[in-house]
Amino acid sequence: MNGRVTVSHSTEAELAELRSKYIPRGITSAHPITADRAKGSELWDVSGKRYIDFAGGIGVMNVGHAHPRVMRAVQEQLERATHTSFQVVHYESYLRLAERLCEVAPIGGAKKAVFFSTGAEAIENAVKIARSATSRPGVISFRGGFHGRTLLALSLTGSVQPYKQDFGPYAAEIYQTHFPYEYRGWNTEAALADLDNLLEAEISPKRVAAILIEPVLGEGGFVPAPLDFMRRLRELTQQHGMMLIADEIQTGFGRTGKFFAIEHSAVEPDLITVAKSLAAGFPLSAVVGRAEVMDAPDPGGLGGTYGGNPVACAAGLAVMDVMRDEKLPQRAARIGSVVEERMQSWAAEQDLKEPADKETAKILAAARDKGLIILRCGMHHNVVRTLMPLTIPDEQLEEGLDILGAAVGEVAAGR
Repeated sequence: MNGRVTVSHSTEAELAELRSKYIPRGITSAHPITADRAKGSELWDVSGKRYIDFAGGIGVMNVGHAHPRVMRAVQEQLERATHTSFQVVHYESYLRLAERLCEVAPIGGAKKAVFFSTGAEAIENAVKIARSATSRPGVISFRGGFHGRTLLALSLTGSVQPYKQDFGPYAAEIYQTHFPYEYRGWNTEAALADLDNLLEAEISPKRVAAILIEPVLGEGGFVPAPLDFMRRLRELTQQHGMMLIADEIQTGFGRTGKFFAIEHSAVEPDLITVAKSLAAGFPLSAVVGRAEVMDAPDPGGLGGTYGGNPVACAAGLAVMDVMRDEKLPQRAARIGSVVEERMQSWAAEQDLKEPADKETAKILAAARDKGLIILRCGMHHNVVRTLMPLTIPDEQLEEGLDILGAAVGEVAAGR
């Protein structure tokens, strides 16, 4: 950028009219602005206004927008080949990225990986692999969890609005239990008791192929599962021969201070799904898991025309280098401590247990007006979440938190 400011020839009003005329109302945007470009942890709209980005494309830009190493890798791959389909001929970027992903996956023994394009595809294929490996149909997920918008992924998602709406009927043999969300009255013991009741009253453990869990609820409100719950869940799945699938689509790639969030509990799952920050904005997802489980489907049972696109895989390899060389999990831990300290100071002034969707909407709007892009989440839409790039400089982190604090203060004061 070098200080150069360019402005789109189209106005915000013209583009808003195009959106209204040609885009269905079912797809929403958190902010009524049109992005022109982005770099690092900053974003500019078509009028040239600059924003600090605390959304990161919904947790996709852990290495930041347009990281030089990612862009260089992508450019080099563009000059070689943009698509062949791995199912026609394989290529090195796919193979090397599978190797790197298996190296960092917190699973003992031999591992294998397969690539797709979206997080929902990764979830659906993880379920296919688990069902094939166990010859069982049932899958258990958790209320408040989010796993995607395709039919099976949506069936596994644990909230009606806005995701499930009236899109059913949903996939069969899907069961849901309470997530251990102590703030809402569900501690580890209560959540495990609810799961035990499900296995007694609704589906036999012998019919359950897998239990699917986000180590930290994402859309459900940024709720970390207690470490003891994760360990006891692993014991239960092993006792009954079930696969444990860790959905690390949002929590992976350093976001929680470890490369994968499940590492905090030292639990080794059978399968892990990844996407989002895997390729810094290029569409790429994956399932990685124990080799003998991954090999359960017969040849031809896994795939997808665009899955593991060579350009996206090249981006993924660069992301892996950046994660390692810039020590981004450690950087995330520092960012987390700074953010937590600020939020603790604000939390005492708020009554967060009551539904507060109007208040959080006002906070997002006030922050946007001041130059900060941020998101909200939670079953009651009353959680303000931060997903800033882990490469964000300290001064931009502080600038963004200052804006957020001012927005929270204004809304709390009723201004």
